[in-house]
Amino acid sequence: MVNAITVDVEEYFHSTEAQNVLGQTDWASLPSRIEQQVHNTLGLFHSRKVKATFFILGWVAEKFPALVREIADAGHEIACHSYAHRLVYDLSPAEFRSDTLRAIEVIRDACGVSPRIYRAPSYSITQRSLWALQILIECGFTHDSSIVPVTHDRYGIPGSSRLPHVLKTPVGQIFEIPAATVELAKGRVLPIGGGGYLRLLPYRYCSAGIRRVNEYDQAPACIYFHPWELDPQLSRLPMGMIGRWRTYTGLSGMQRKIERLLDEFEFSTMSAVYPNHPTRQPALDLVAAVSASRRVQ
Repeated sequence: MVNAITVDVEEYFHSTEAQNVLGQTDWASLPSRIEQQVHNTLGLFHSRKVKATFFILGWVAEKFPALVREIADAGHEIACHSYAHRLVYDLSPAEFRSDTLRAIEVIRDACGVSPRIYRAPSYSITQRSLWALQILIECGFTHDSSIVPVTHDRYGIPGSSRLPHVLKTPVGQIFEIPAATVELAKGRVLPIGGGGYLRLLPYRYCSAGIRRVNEYDQAPACIYFHPWELDPQLSRLPMGMIGRWRTYTGLSGMQRKIERLLDEFEFSTMSAVYPNHPTRQPALDLVAAVSASRRVQ
């Protein structure tokens, strides 16, 4: 089974935890580490002949267009991670459309690719912001990876499908690819898709979860991480205790975990993986999906 490996390309100060203590006006004054972090990530993939999907933050594409071209020239898939890493449900529909169109423009200017796959900052398409899917379709996106079927203080739609599925909206359809989760019991869903879960928890937690998705669900797993998570020298920002724990714990061992995943499992881009594994889930009407998720809650 070939799984999808994805990378959210953002600076360490773009994370939602960082934005709780910093404003966008502070970004220009902070030291950048994105170039060395992305070069390190590209080297990992090159050494193992793996192609990945890179979700590019528009701010990064605007400031470092040559870096985005380098990612594309290496044969990786270019996708969109918004422009300014603002939570979707904190935006109005007009603000979200403007942010998305700006991201598309600067990514296209940087590498000549108009992205067709989207991932919201901090997976922030929730019940409060499902309207964003219609805007994504109108902006030309065919795939989304922003909805996670878990309970979390910041994201998630409990009861939504764990496996790739089609969502129908009044303006068309979009293919939804959730980050990997496992269902241990009816209604008890645990995230295993990477990022903080891989960094904070033992390696075997994520690796066993991928195997369960592959073998029990007979489906590929979608895994993600950020280049800054492979950087133990990351500058520490003045966060609260929970923010520091979520952001900085496990940095020293994260690269080895990614290396082990790449050695143990087969990975490729989202576009390469999912056409070969068409969804077995019926297309879901967006209104019905919202109603179902509310009943679960």
